[in-house]
Amino acid sequence: MVQIYNSLTGQKEYFTPVEPGKARMYVCGMTVYDYCHVGHARVMVVFDVVARYLRWRGYDVTYVRNITDIDDKIIKRAADNAEPASQLTERYIDAMHEDATALGVLPPDVEPRATESMAEIVTMVRTLLDNGYAYQGANGDVYYDVSRFAPYGALSRESLDDQRVGARVEVDENKHDPLDFVLWKAAKPGEPSWESPWGPGRPGWHIECSAMSTRCLGNHFDIHGGGIDLKFPHHENEIAQSEAATGHKFVNVWMHNGFVQIDEEKMSKSLGNFFTVREVLGQYSPEVVRYFILASHYRSPLNYSTENLEQAGAALDRFYTALRDAPAAAADGDETFCQRFQAAMDDDFNTPEALSVLFDAVRELNRAKTSGDAQRAAGLVASLRTLGGTLGILQGDPEQFLKGTAQTQSGISEVDIEGLIAERDEARRNKDWAESDRIRDELQAHGITLEDGTGGTRWRKG
Repeated sequence: MVQIYNSLTGQKEYFTPVEPGKARMYVCGMTVYDYCHVGHARVMVVFDVVARYLRWRGYDVTYVRNITDIDDKIIKRAADNAEPASQLTERYIDAMHEDATALGVLPPDVEPRATESMAEIVTMVRTLLDNGYAYQGANGDVYYDVSRFAPYGALSRESLDDQRVGARVEVDENKHDPLDFVLWKAAKPGEPSWESPWGPGRPGWHIECSAMSTRCLGNHFDIHGGGIDLKFPHHENEIAQSEAATGHKFVNVWMHNGFVQIDEEKMSKSLGNFFTVREVLGQYSPEVVRYFILASHYRSPLNYSTENLEQAGAALDRFYTALRDAPAAAADGDETFCQRFQAAMDDDFNTPEALSVLFDAVRELNRAKTSGDAQRAAGLVASLRTLGGTLGILQGDPEQFLKGTAQTQSGISEVDIEGLIAERDEARRNKDWAESDRIRDELQAHGITLEDGTGGTRWRKG
């Protein structure tokens, strides 16, 4: 059975879905006011793998990942750009989808937007007010009364008093308690707003996710995921307002992926030490970036560095070199490798261990190719393709991957490479070994490796 580390209980638990055979998962998506950075990429890739693997294990998965398309950051950025907020968010939603597609992230089954969920948000706020869990301040904002929800703090495992001491909250005389949080913000001049029983305004961030998740998955569902930075206060607040509004347990399993770090500091837009996905994909292939993310366990910090990305590229080179010139995949893979892969992934989605299983399969494939055991090789190719596909890797054409993109990092195009190889072939026919070596050295300086064989000369990056 699949075991998942539950942030709520602090231990691994066997996955027991609310409805047998089904898995309903909600993941906090992007706030779309800028391009996605590598930290966002990690969230997308990690939970894409969770959804892929649960489907591979036979579960009927409904995966919901929301879009936050209205909040303070969006309003400020739109004002700075002198453009409507909706125009800003549409641009960055399109960019987010492009980045996700490039990284091999499958679209979620449902992708709700906050601005399209106002009816559900208003209904939930009204219910909280009616049930005595919320109040309206003198400024017109509606707040959640944290003191009314006894289990508050269960996810972060801190008492209310400890949270007050360490809370980074603005002093607000309209609140009964510093930990109380806004559910509905009264409209300010020039800001987008929607009608409500409390006058025009817009939702707070936390209530958006509660309304969208319960609308799409019901009051009680299986998995809620997101980055570790959302554990408190966002996810803590989601639990409080959702359970108070519905009277049901909100989520069974809470999953949180670790930070992406640069120089041991969290990568984030607020710190200004982030790389956008687009910047990174300008230097490395999307599959290399995806492999780099999977090479660390999702709960561990992910250290962003050129060295780690280069190692990811070298690892994929080994995989695709083994797949090149290998027989076509057999109908069935190797059962032993399948069982080992499943054991790794059943243990809280341990992708580093799963990748080590695939490396063992590569070594076995190389032995089979060397010995001429085509049947054995074909079964191993099937294992690599099928199991790799569960991680969203090893689905490409080996020759194309090893050649890399048409434009290499050093700026030489594929057309130029092929032209130099043709010149080298001519030099070799003329027994001009000095010229042949010169061209090989020139290509090597560009990071291009030539491989001479009976079928001619092939090339790859690295």
